[in-house]
Formats: sequence, C-alpha cells, structure tokens
Amino acid sequence: MPKILRATAEANPNIAIIKYWGKRDEKLILPMQGSNSVTLDEQLKTRTTVMFSDKFRQDEIWINNKQLTTPEELEKVMPQLNIIREMAKIRLKAKVVSYSVTPVAGGLAGSAAGLAAVAYAATNALGMNLSISELSVLCRLGSGSACRSVYGGFAEWKRGEKADGSDSFAVQIADEKHWPDFRIVVGVAESGEKKVKSRAGMKHTVANSILYSKRLEYLPKVLKESKDAILKKDASRLFEIAMRDSNDMHATMHDTWPPIMYLNDASKEVIYAIHELNQNGIKAGYSFDAGPNPTIFTLDKHVAEVKKILENAGIKKMFVSNVGSGPKILKDEIEHLIDENGNIRKHSFDEKKNMLVIEY
Repeated sequence: MPKILRATAEANPNIAIIKYWGKRDEKLILPMQGSNSVTLDEQLKTRTTVMFSDKFRQDEIWINNKQLTTPEELEKVMPQLNIIREMAKIRLKAKVVSYSVTPVAGGLAGSAAGLAAVAYAATNALGMNLSISELSVLCRLGSGSACRSVYGGFAEWKRGEKADGSDSFAVQIADEKHWPDFRIVVGVAESGEKKVKSRAGMKHTVANSILYSKRLEYLPKVLKESKDAILKKDASRLFEIAMRDSNDMHATMHDTWPPIMYLNDASKEVIYAIHELNQNGIKAGYSFDAGPNPTIFTLDKHVAEVKKILENAGIKKMFVSNVGSGPKILKDEIEHLIDENGNIRKHSFDEKKNMLVIEY
C-alpha cells in the first residue's frame, strides 16, 4: 500500500507590535525594514491539512469550505506549494484544506496563521527536515507576517541584506512563558474583506507617501527599544511604542494619493478612549493592522476596563488572548480535514463550544 503523504498543522496568528508595511522585493516578499510581534493563543488559530497524491489531477485549495479558483485568490498559496515541491523534487499535485477562525482579510493577520500552517503541514507531509529559519523563509514567501508565526511568544522579523532573501527570517525574542500576565484583546469591528488588500496598500504607500521615508529612518531605533521593553517586561513603555508605531503606519497610508483609510468610526472611538484610560498612567496600548479591527495590548488586571471600552465603541465580538505558542502537527486521524482517500471531510466551527467540528 502506498504511503499517504498527508499532514495536518495548526498555527496561530501574530499581531505586529512594530509594523511591517512595504516591500523592497515584491516577489521574494522582502521587507523595507524589520518588524516584531506577539503570537496569539489558539482562539484564532488556523488548521490546515495538506495531501499530495498521484490521484490528484490538479491542485485544489479550500479555505473555510470555499474553493479558491481565481488567480488573485491562489497567488498566496501556490508559490509556496511550488517551492516546497521543488525542494522535495516531486511533481505531485496537492489538496489543501484549511479552516481559519480569524476573519479573513480583515486586518487580523489570518494569512500569517494560514500560510504558516500550510508550510508546516506540506513539509511534514513530504518528510522534509527543515530548520526553523528555513521554515520561516518558506512562510515569508507566502505572506510576510507569516514568517513570525513560526514562533510562540514574541518574535522579530529580520530585514536581512542579501538579495536572495536567505537572511530575512524571524527570530524569537522571548517565548510564550516570558510574560504571564500579558494580554491581547482583539476586537472584531468588521469581519468582511477590506476594500484595499494589504499587498496593494503597501505598494501604493511605498510609491506615493511623502512620509514613508521618515518611517524607514525611525524603525531601527524603535525596534531596538521595543525589544528592550519586551525583555524587561516594561508594559507602559511597550504600549506607548506600539500606539505610536500604529499611528505612524496609518499616517503614511493617509499620506498616499489617493489616501488609504482602513480605520472606521469604531476604530477612532477606541483610540480616543484608550488615551483617556491612560491619562494617569499607561494601562493599555492600541494597535491597528491593515483593517479597522483594534488589537489592545494590556495586562491581565486591566482587561475588564479594555473590554468595556470596546463595548462602548459598539464592538461586541472580542477575544482575550494570552501569549500563544508556535505551530504544531496534529497526528490523530480524526483531526485531519482530508481522509486517507483524498476526500474532504465535512467540517464547521462551533462558536458556542469554540471548537472545530469534523464529521468522521
């Protein structure tokens, strides 16, 4: 009986503290500057099963029970798959089935978890023995921020200097046990897809923003300062750095022509309310990626106050996350989204139980 080339991985999204926005190489997804992040826990995870087989006549990619068919939809996953096949010296077609709890294309880094899970599942299915830095590079080739999701805890994506991108990967700053009372409160202001996708927004900003060059000048210094604050568990310093960096990134977007505006009225209400909360000492820091959904960095003792702020801004759906761990491989047969014959198992997410349900 032929060996089944199938594996299932789960990965968690990461939220940037110092943001990645802009590439110096579009094809290799090499950043203009470095960035860093914190990995969320399993509440917003992505599970992905990848199977290679000579029975498949073409590649199939499924996300949340929807098959991807357009070139735009496939452009993230296919390059990564093709590179993995080239590295493994195979030509087998693949079936990729993924379920993401994170709202897709809403600025909550769902693609980071998704592409990290694809890389882990695909390389595991083919028995490839890659180092963590090699896996980080592979994740980067799907989605830049995905390279940071190879680690739990806090991670930094190194800009790198080499033209081939071999030195542009993530390294861990501190693991998930480093800061036990650190919390990330994620609010879902909008769950639909954003009007301007991140890749298009970055390209437009780099080409048109007058302020962007100033951002690049200050990033090395603030990266060092934020890393120091993480290692020292200096919450007030880190939260201020995060807010300033989020503001700075969005300022470059507003400065493009025509401007790009990801924040909505609820986002702005949250910004004002967090500054009001911090009047007598910094308790929390907001951060917005390329979308309106707020992420609030805080400590466990201030979570109730932060949740109240989000509720007052009209944000009813939220997640309170601990610092999460890195990707993992699931080996139980019942956990695969594809059966041993290559058929997709019926699956859905039970919000009440907060779990993925698979019909077996």
